[in-house]
Amino acid sequence: MTRPGGVWQNWGRSATVRPVRVERPRSPEGVQRAVKAAVSQGLTVKAVGASHSFTGIAVAPGVLLELDDLQGLVSADAASGRVTLLGGTRLHRIPGLLRHYGLAMENLGDIDRQSISGAISTGTHGTGTDFGGIATQVRGLTLITAEGEFLRIDETHNPELLPAAALGLGALGIIVEVTLQCVPAFILHAIDEPAPLDDVLASVHERAVAHDHFEFYWFPHTEVALTKTQTRLPESTRRQPLPRLGKWVDETLLSNGVYRVVCAAAQAVPAITPRFNRLAVQLTGDREYTDRSHTVLTQRRTVRFREMEYALPVDQLVPAFRELQQLIDDRGWRIEFPIEVRFATADDLWMSTASGRASAYVAVHRYWRADPREYFEAVEQIMLQHGGRPHWGKLHTLGAEQLRERYPRFDDFVALRDRLDPERLFGNRHLERILGA
Repeated sequence: MTRPGGVWQNWGRSATVRPVRVERPRSPEGVQRAVKAAVSQGLTVKAVGASHSFTGIAVAPGVLLELDDLQGLVSADAASGRVTLLGGTRLHRIPGLLRHYGLAMENLGDIDRQSISGAISTGTHGTGTDFGGIATQVRGLTLITAEGEFLRIDETHNPELLPAAALGLGALGIIVEVTLQCVPAFILHAIDEPAPLDDVLASVHERAVAHDHFEFYWFPHTEVALTKTQTRLPESTRRQPLPRLGKWVDETLLSNGVYRVVCAAAQAVPAITPRFNRLAVQLTGDREYTDRSHTVLTQRRTVRFREMEYALPVDQLVPAFRELQQLIDDRGWRIEFPIEVRFATADDLWMSTASGRASAYVAVHRYWRADPREYFEAVEQIMLQHGGRPHWGKLHTLGAEQLRERYPRFDDFVALRDRLDPERLFGNRHLERILGA
């Protein structure tokens, strides 16, 4: 978000810039005009959505395009399930836009504050061994290119570019429209319950395959995993949502309000962290309910943090997780945020963390006022030894040469970037680091 004085910061306060100019286009044509103006003035240009990426991927030292006003439904076809949205549309607005058509997004991540273009461009994903990241739902998109032209990419227009552009890292152009393949609206039966961590790790692959959606959280300094399993049901299923008061106590009072206070206190007195983590396991994560898909899949998070996440080949999850446990014990760290484990099926997108392989995701977090570098960099070494690929929107230290080894289509993507943006109109230092100059 851009603050008074023209300084932009991302949500995690891990990236900051003072752009030369901020513009807020209200239409695709407005984006086109802004791009042409930037070219004529020799300035770079970047679009930002909700600023939820923890990396510098959206940093715009030249012209910053805020897409807050580029939201809404362009078209929808209930019969085919195809919907086209303006690129700045926030994920949390989409369920309301789709309700009239009896549709829903196939899967979502656990946060829905992002814009649809930002979410697909950075590889946002949810969990489920039969489901890919949000970018796998893309059936078409429209870019404003570095030449200031509209470029439509779908099954009939430049289809060979879709596996690259659907997850394009903001490096190929400004996305002004996205076409998604949606599914009939559905209900989820959710069970959140604690279980011994050793039992969960011993059966984690069976659990993941047995349920439509499965994930678990582990609070360091405990021996318990908080498991979340969700089963998809027809929309006609009777809903039994969480009681309003109980949901407020669990998600607002405990998970955000009390947790924020404890995280802040732990910066001054780290010794309280293990005791709080044990208490958190006892107070949260034991409930059963049935509700609309987007309500179950997403959570409201207001405690500010920073995050690193790696995608591993699924058979590497347990050994990597065990090494991570041992690392925390050996270093004597007091880690206040849980470690999250999720799953995704393989896909064919060039720059997807799940490209060509079924994946398990391990995410680590720190409170935003804590310095995460020592923890994150040590965890990163474990993930790299087990074939990990870093999430594009979350913190990591890798550069182009290291990433090239992990993505078979890396050079093809760079070649496409050279073709569409040879002067690096949409570039910045972060993209230079991860893709090369």
